[in-house]
Amino acid sequence: MAVGVEEVVKELRSTYSSGKTKTHEWRASQLKAIIRIVTHHEDEIVEALRSDLKKPELESFVHEVKTSMTTFPASGEIVPEPLGVVLVISTWNYPFLLSLEPVIAAIAAGNAVVLKPSEVAPATSSLLSKLLGEYMDTTAVKVIEGAVPETTALLEQKWDKIFYTGSGKVGRIILAAAAKHLTPVILELGGKCPVVVDANINLKVAARRIISGKWGCNNGQTCVSPDYVITTKRERFKTDALSVELENFYGKDPLQSKDLSSIINAHHFDRVAKLLDDKKVSGKIVFGGQQDKTNLKIAPTIILDVPDDSLIMNEEIFGPLLPIVTVNKITESFGVINAKGKPLAAYLFTNDKKLKAEFIGSVSAGGITINDVALHFAEAGLPFGGVGESGMGAYHGKFSFDAFSHKKAVLRRGFGGDVAARYPPYAPWKVQFLKALLKGNILGVLRALLAGNAVVLKPSEVAPATSSVLSKLLGKYMDTAAVRGCFQGNSCLMLSSGRRQSFNEAARYPRATHSLEAAIS
Repeated sequence: MAVGVEEVVKELRSTYSSGKTKTHEWRASQLKAIIRIVTHHEDEIVEALRSDLKKPELESFVHEVKTSMTTFPASGEIVPEPLGVVLVISTWNYPFLLSLEPVIAAIAAGNAVVLKPSEVAPATSSLLSKLLGEYMDTTAVKVIEGAVPETTALLEQKWDKIFYTGSGKVGRIILAAAAKHLTPVILELGGKCPVVVDANINLKVAARRIISGKWGCNNGQTCVSPDYVITTKRERFKTDALSVELENFYGKDPLQSKDLSSIINAHHFDRVAKLLDDKKVSGKIVFGGQQDKTNLKIAPTIILDVPDDSLIMNEEIFGPLLPIVTVNKITESFGVINAKGKPLAAYLFTNDKKLKAEFIGSVSAGGITINDVALHFAEAGLPFGGVGESGMGAYHGKFSFDAFSHKKAVLRRGFGGDVAARYPPYAPWKVQFLKALLKGNILGVLRALLAGNAVVLKPSEVAPATSSVLSKLLGKYMDTAAVRGCFQGNSCLMLSSGRRQSFNEAARYPRATHSLEAAIS
């Protein structure tokens, strides 16, 4: 078997079974080790990214090196527990960030983890293997490099979760492999992320933000990059705003710009060039279009009035091409978007509050940003993930911890508060009581209990106004010989707090007596 996968998984299982990864000390030590990796090897990371992607240093630092971590508190009623041994298969376009972020989450949740970096970014893959091997506990954190054979071998194993970032084609393969073991998966895929541009907006700001999210993020090689723009026919002049700002950012010859990433490799260059060379598209270029295969660069390109049946409108571009589609009414954009499946992200530029609400309600996407692009990805308080064809599951911030944890429901009870209505024989009053209780009908509960019982109600002193109203209303409307409220400190049976106190007030009554509070607890 390739790279001794079976032995690797066996060791991880052994480590996980020992309980080591569940301790606070182990998790903290491993997270601190990752901080040291990023802190002590920033130059190596930037150089590896430059080698793989010709990525500008600023992009490398902002997008990949500067990683934040969050601590995650747990509920006293929901106990998160690690899933076990998990597999992370990362991608090439942000090979450092998208490798370490899920690994950090898996470790923070207490799991053992295997990272399979992308072979398409070999320098970063090699560096990750080296650094994690030096800094991490390699009995619980492993890196397996390689390509299809190694990935195939990994997928033959039983994992407790698989996290994959990449294409839908490979995502289906991973999902099929996971299904054999009933392994849950998170699939971060992609799709055609639309940008809808309305009238009467600040065109300059909108153009700059679209450019930043498209060409300023890895030259379009980003899963949340704008894939195409939709605007109305009368607003076609928006292409001029894009053209002006593109020239301001990247100069008259963008192929010479050091601020523009190259295409990752020749295979992807040819794929993007094929989209551009399509006869249905090539005659509609209004800006850019230059190609330099030697240096794997394609200039930022704007294409106007692209037919819907063209190749570029029917597959994810993942490159520096931006088609613009026009509609008669801006709300027609909803149908255009929804006809192409559910994208990972969708964007709207508008000042119209009604249109914002309609867009959010009508467009199904992994995430939506209004009047900007891609920034929801950077917000740790929001879950990031796809829906439908763009993926399943979500992470970021607390949601990353949740993604690698099982939420174990724990119910703790004492031995008080046993309600007769729970047990046979089931007299009619018991049935009425349980029905009313399940419906949250307090008066129904009272009526049921009155079928043969006296009732003492002890409201919470933490809600004094409600307590006072209950006292008044029960005193006015109820038979106070059978229904009493324990108010203003009168002693009564308090079972919901787990303490049995004296029951002086209720003991005065001749019939069998229950505490309503006990019945509801």
